Parts: sequence; C-alpha cells; structure tokens
Amino acid sequence: MTIDQRQQEIIDEFADIDDWMDRYGYIIDLGNALPPIDESLKTPEHLIEGCQSRVWLNAENRDGKVHFTADSDAIIVKGIISLLIDVLNDHTPQEILDADLRFIDEIGLSSHLSPTRSNGLLAMVKQMRLYALAFRELEKK
Repeated sequence: MTIDQRQQEIIDEFADIDDWMDRYGYIIDLGNALPPIDESLKTPEHLIEGCQSRVWLNAENRDGKVHFTADSDAIIVKGIISLLIDVLNDHTPQEILDADLRFIDEIGLSSHLSPTRSNGLLAMVKQMRLYALAFRELEKK
C-alpha cells in the first residue's frame, strides 16, 4: 500500500468519528496498540528534541525500506507517533521524503492540538524525515 493510500484510509476512518473526544479516544487506542520499543532504545540518543513529552524513535533500514519503532510517556503523543508510523513505516527513504502528510490537516489533528503538541508533531515528522534522509545518503555510497 502506498503512503497516499494509507493516508486516505486514515482520513476515511476519522470521517466516521464526529466528536473530537471520540477521536482522541481512537488516537489513544492506536497508541496502546503500538508495538513496544525495545527498552534498550529508550536512550537520550533516541529522544526527539522539541517534544514536551518524551518520545523515543528508532529507525532501521531493512532491505531498502525504513522501519520505525517508537514509544512515548504520554498517551495521546504515543497515538500520534503510532499514526505517523502507520503511514510511513516500511517505505523507501525517498518515498518518505516525498510524502505530503496531508492526513494531519485533513483529519483536523493539527488544529486540535495544543501549541506544544503541534510543535511535538512537527518534531516527530522532522525526525522521521531525517532518518529517511540519512538512509538515502547511505544508499548513495
């Protein structure tokens, strides 16, 4: 499934949930379903700068595709990183770098987050793209 196809599925899923309290509940459920990150990766090197909550993100290059794992100490933030992983996981570095993450605005997420959480969301996206950029550069060598 392409990044754009998965984004559309998420947009469609959220379209069926009218109330934002219910949407937050759904985001929390997604976070609770996120596979746990290895405890050995919960280090300062894996913390995302710019997030109010602690968010650990790891990326591995598996056969030319970026595989992400993450965790957070905040339930909504864990759900947000889960959504991002759901969209970007196991795609090539170039696909991740080229992705227009339109689902964030289309489901209303960016407009329903506090300024600090919005900054954290941007920091998560930035870190995921930095991993993709690093892997793409390694492939060129």
